[in-house]
Parts: sequence; C-alpha cells; structure tokens
Amino acid sequence: MVEIIGVKFNNAGKAYYFDPKGIQAKVGEHVLAETAHGLEMGKVVIANRMVEDGEIVAPLKPIQRLATEADFKQVEENKEKEKEAFALAVEKIAEHKLDMKLVDAEYTFDRSKILFYFTADGRVDFRELVKSLAGVFRTRIELRQIGVRDEARQLGSYGICGRYLCCSGFLNDFHPVSIKMAKEQGLSLNPTKISGVCGRLMCCLQYEQNAYEDMLARLPKKGEKVATPDGDGIVADVATLKGNVRVRFQEGEEAVRFENYPVGQLRSLAGRKWDSIPPESVVEEEIDSEPVAMEEQGEAVSEVMAEDAGEKKPENSKQEKNQNKNNNHKRRNRNRRKPSGERKSEQKQNSNVTKQKQEKPEKPVGNGGYGSGY
Repeated sequence: MVEIIGVKFNNAGKAYYFDPKGIQAKVGEHVLAETAHGLEMGKVVIANRMVEDGEIVAPLKPIQRLATEADFKQVEENKEKEKEAFALAVEKIAEHKLDMKLVDAEYTFDRSKILFYFTADGRVDFRELVKSLAGVFRTRIELRQIGVRDEARQLGSYGICGRYLCCSGFLNDFHPVSIKMAKEQGLSLNPTKISGVCGRLMCCLQYEQNAYEDMLARLPKKGEKVATPDGDGIVADVATLKGNVRVRFQEGEEAVRFENYPVGQLRSLAGRKWDSIPPESVVEEEIDSEPVAMEEQGEAVSEVMAEDAGEKKPENSKQEKNQNKNNNHKRRNRNRRKPSGERKSEQKQNSNVTKQKQEKPEKPVGNGGYGSGY
C-alpha cells in the first residue's frame, strides 16, 4: 500500500497521483507539485489515502508544499503575461506565414517555460518560429499541436443543449463516438444537429449507448417479418425506449396499412417472442430447475386417462393447473439433457408399464362410470 494525494491542474484534466511526503491536504486546497513541466500549482481532488501498488506508476513525484497567498499572486501575474505572449506569438506566426492556428499560451508556475498550443491540418515546420520566440522571451519555448476536441476543451464554450461543454466541465478522457450510435438511437443524421462546437460528433452520444444496445437486442429489426394478432406483417419502425413496434401490412397490390404493437404481442415467424427478458435467461432458468417428483407425474397422467374414459375430473384451482403445466415443461427440459439412447429406453419402459396397467380389469366407480384403474 502507498499513500497518495490526487491533484488536478485543469478543471477538466485528469487527476494525477503524487507522494504527499508527510503533507496532509484537504480536498479543495491548492498545492505546489513537481511535474514533467516543472513546478506547478494544482487543486487537491483526492485527500491523503492508501492505494494498492498496482494503481500507481512508480516513482511518484513529490508534493512540495501547500500554496500560499504569494503563490496565488504569482499565478495571477502569469495569466497577465500569458495574454502578452499569446498576442506576440500570433504576430510571429503571421510573419513566418505558417498555416497554423494558435489556441492558447501557458506559463509554468516558475516561468521557466512557455507552452504554446496550436491546431493545424497537417505537420508544420515551426523551428524558425521557436527561435524567434526564444529570442524575445529569453526562456524555454515549447509548441504543442492539439486536435479540435482538445481546442474546445481548453477554450470552453456552451453546447446546443445550453449547458457548458462536457469536455470542459467533467470529462477526463475522450471516448470514441461513431455515426452508428446516432443511427441506433434514431437521431437525425444532419451533421449540424449531432455535432458539437468542435465539429466532431457530440460526446453525449456515448452516454446512453449501452442502454440502446441492450434494448435493441430484445427488439425485432426493421424489415423483419413478424406475426401479430392481426396477421403477418413487416417491421417498419421501432420505438426503442418505449418498446413499441410499427408493423406494415400489405393489403392488395397497392393498399398498405400500419399498426402499432407492444413488443410482447409479436412473434417472429421462427417462433421467438420478444419481451423484456432475454430468451437465454429463460432457458437457463428452466434447465437448472429441480427434477419433478414421480408422484406429480403419476397424478398428471391419471387425470388425462380419467378424462379420456369419461370420468368427471375434480375441479382444480388455477394455481394447481399452472403447477402441472410447469412440471410438464420441467420434465421436457430434463429429458432433453439426456442422451438419445437413454431417452428411448425410458420411453419403452414407460410404455410397457402403461400397457400392463391397462390390461388389469376395470373396477366400477360410485357414479356408474368406469375409472382408469389408478
């Protein structure tokens, strides 16, 4: 186990683990930590705690100290200098006629380095630009090319939903988003409606994708032939979250009729019924059930033979009828699991027992009829 502190250097950035070196920091406090870019000030998002050795990448960089009022003043001064550096860098880019767009300029806490972030369609030879900037600022210069999504995260904005961008607010990483997600969710494929301010597909398409995939696995597909209470038809559209299906019926050569049905009322022509429970779980539940007792089998057979002989069956409750029906399903599923040779031998043995019982002399019963001999 290793003691760590989690620190963020940007509102939407990742939380990085640091070695506290005996410093006790609370969530929300600011600390100075040694990073790959030098000394930087960040905000504590995870207080001191112990984690497993496998959760960290050794060696951990140390926390230097808690931030003071002087440190906050220096950060404010750095922000003012960043504006001047940004304006000067834009001029230098225009002088060198480089096809690049400057996004942001950032000073490290100790002002030992200036980082310039830019976007470009391809690779850019900015070696001369670096020399010019280094001659002006007299410090280390680093130019970093980023993508359009990183640009939107760094600058921040508001989406078409009216809320602040997810990437600038709380997302730590960019997850892959595809046009297939928009199709499965039934959204308009108009690029202006499913694209964010960065020009890429909106990150929120990925939020509910797992729920849509789970529902679509339990619903018929468009164009599939299904059996409905009104006859066979073809699936025209599916309301995924509501579980409703729009079916098209062909009446004559040109007449077409549409009806809406809950998915539970439909069956495929192969016999499958769609509902909220996947068919696999139902099959597993029936196969893993307890074997039915022999006494229950005997009672079910005697009732059938008594009905064939004309004897009036005692009225069973609805619960007993359902129990007998379930027992028959269990018995069939249990027999399916046996080898074919074993099933044939049992069927032959059962038929011999039934034949011997039928050969016994029948006894009269009290109501004048004849029973089954059981």
